Amino acid sequence: MHFTSEQQLDDAVLEREFTLGEIPGILWTPASAFASAPLILLSPPPLGLRKRYPRLVARARHAAADGFATATIELPGSGDRPRWPAAERARANLRRAMAAGDPVSDEIIDALILPLVDKSVPEWQAALDALLSLPEIGGPVGYSGGVISIGTRLAVVEPRISAAVLFAGSFVPRAMFEEARQVTIPLHVLLQWDDEGNDRQAALDLFDAFGSKEKTLHANTGGHTGVPQSAGDEAGRFLARHLK
Repeated sequence: MHFTSEQQLDDAVLEREFTLGEIPGILWTPASAFASAPLILLSPPPLGLRKRYPRLVARARHAAADGFATATIELPGSGDRPRWPAAERARANLRRAMAAGDPVSDEIIDALILPLVDKSVPEWQAALDALLSLPEIGGPVGYSGGVISIGTRLAVVEPRISAAVLFAGSFVPRAMFEEARQVTIPLHVLLQWDDEGNDRQAALDLFDAFGSKEKTLHANTGGHTGVPQSAGDEAGRFLARHLK
């Protein structure tokens, strides 16, 4: 991990950009932290960190106020990372199907999501290795946001993650339902009931499939970007309960 920049945000949060090989990322730590702050992995949607920065830094500030460090990395094919032709073709096929009013087929969903999960999860694990080697970062570790299938896979394969907040706002391949049954960590799932780009029933079925004994579904009316602040606050309280 190589830090490339550093700035103080309102004397409360230290923000450091880093690279991990070719992967850009950002780490936020409470300026008042002495050592070993709990860590939350903030997973962005595949739109680029620069586009999502205002939302990410707002979440990082809230987490820092509760004593948490937070970190995010750029997803494959997003932002300034090298183009990923297969992912671009999958997105184009999705746009054509939706523009024509056709059902989004399992083939399109699989091509769009499964390769992203396969590439992203090992990168998140490598980032976690590097982050936990820093003296100011300790455990436990939580995961929040992002493509729900990435969070599902991480919850299965990464034992260092103790709890997760998942956003049900992306297509779910059928293969992920079997993985969901293997999830055992506490989950808090956010669902926007009127999300225009999300299959509500698939999201409900995925929640039902999760094997966790403690799982909560927090549903609100409104579209994809309309998550109310109260829902975000409740997700923060969930992570605080399980990571402190």
